[in-house]
Amino acid sequence: MLDTNLKNQLSTYLSNLRRPIELHVSVDSSATAKQLNEMANEIASLSSLISLKEVSGKRAIEMTVYSPETQSRMIFAGIPTGHEFTSLVLALLHSGGHPIKLDEDIIEQVRQLEGTFEFETFVSLSCQNCPDVIQALNMMSSINPNITNVMIDGAVYQDEVDNRNIMAVPSVFLNGEPFSQGRISLKEILAKLDTNSEAKAAEKINQKDEFDVLVVGGGPAGASAAIYAARKGLKTGIVADKFGGQVSETVGIENFISVKATEGPKLVANLEEHVKDYDVDIMQDQRANKLLTDNGFTLELESGASVQSKTVLLATGARWREMNVPGEQEYRGKGVAYCPHCDGPLFKGKRVAVIGGGNSGIEAAIDLAGIVEHVTVLEFDSKLRADQVLQNKAKSMGNINIITQAQTTEVLGNGTKVAGLNYTDRATGDGHHVELEGVFVQIGLVPNTEWLDSIELTNRGEVIVDNQGQTNIPGVFACGDVTNSAYKQIIIAMGSGATASLGAFDYLIRQVDVDNQAA
Repeated sequence: MLDTNLKNQLSTYLSNLRRPIELHVSVDSSATAKQLNEMANEIASLSSLISLKEVSGKRAIEMTVYSPETQSRMIFAGIPTGHEFTSLVLALLHSGGHPIKLDEDIIEQVRQLEGTFEFETFVSLSCQNCPDVIQALNMMSSINPNITNVMIDGAVYQDEVDNRNIMAVPSVFLNGEPFSQGRISLKEILAKLDTNSEAKAAEKINQKDEFDVLVVGGGPAGASAAIYAARKGLKTGIVADKFGGQVSETVGIENFISVKATEGPKLVANLEEHVKDYDVDIMQDQRANKLLTDNGFTLELESGASVQSKTVLLATGARWREMNVPGEQEYRGKGVAYCPHCDGPLFKGKRVAVIGGGNSGIEAAIDLAGIVEHVTVLEFDSKLRADQVLQNKAKSMGNINIITQAQTTEVLGNGTKVAGLNYTDRATGDGHHVELEGVFVQIGLVPNTEWLDSIELTNRGEVIVDNQGQTNIPGVFACGDVTNSAYKQIIIAMGSGATASLGAFDYLIRQVDVDNQAA
């Protein structure tokens, strides 16, 4: 089940175990169960602190990582390979006493939670966002024995997926009831469980001193800007909903110079680790609400907190563009999806549509074609905009149908999930209906600038910057996909982050000179 290289790596990790672990394995006679049992035996063979027990679990195919000392349980229903293999490794380490990389106040907050919390998290092994949720809940489980989490591979337990009408991952249930859908951080989970946590975090932020540079956003541009600012000796802070931005949802990255190939989640983890090497105050799970530009800069947050800084660097990135047609919001997460890598496996053997004929749309169609029964691509323009090599690949596949000059007008459903869509042929004006069970929207990005009311924007909502990354307001800079940069690429975002940060440094130096002259 595990190749030699993976066994050697795992053996190195397991040398950090400090206390015994038990692997409780429940298996039936299926081939999947056989693979899980093989994986459990191989893991147990790598450390004398790991023992193996066969049990009768709630599900026919599951493995529980159990600590006899703390009585913590982290359960994997299915085979935790792919993106979830890291979740398994961390579960083993944390169950075995390896320190959890969380702030002590967060650990204590989890420890003090009262009640019984039984989480069930449905994932697909190709979902790059799912491990963040699994790992957050597993860390909570390892801290507080009254918390358990089950990772459920939707491809293995398709009956449960169908019965609960799960059309997007990660989907989290708490004590049998829906809890969250999509990526959610540990702090956000705590905020839902502990209603006082958000107020406590806001109070802590309000007590912070003024920053020299405040970066708003934690994607490649924001990380680059923070590092450059910190290296200049500036008091630097980052306010971010979460690290990564759109990169977290990117599976394969092959154009990041000097790195032949990597994946979005791995790059995001490296970005965060690099930023933490410097004296940067990271305020995660916080969203900007308003920027006040009188007498210095004050950033107001949705949590009610506010932060002061001498300069501000906007790196809020962009989000998936929506179709804005009837039924889209009603069936979001119920068949309307925006991440084919995450949610594609849930549509195995079904008929789906991809909206958009650019690179992302055709790439999505190609990926989905290997999973689903049929893909219909609807492109608004008279021709596809994707690279020719992608077009050729898509047209060579027997289960992809491409329709141009198609304007999607409505998503239809039966009240619980998508059942089809309507579109208009822009050439003839005729209306058409397509019966399907999934709609993947791939029509580009929208800059996250709605909260800005004094910054000059393009007609597309992008922040306008000069060659130093400065906006129309002196002292306010911007970088990355939120700006009017000609191309939206990771490496360009990082470069613009460095440019904006150096621009802010230059601005601060000149302000000091002006202040000294005035004195």
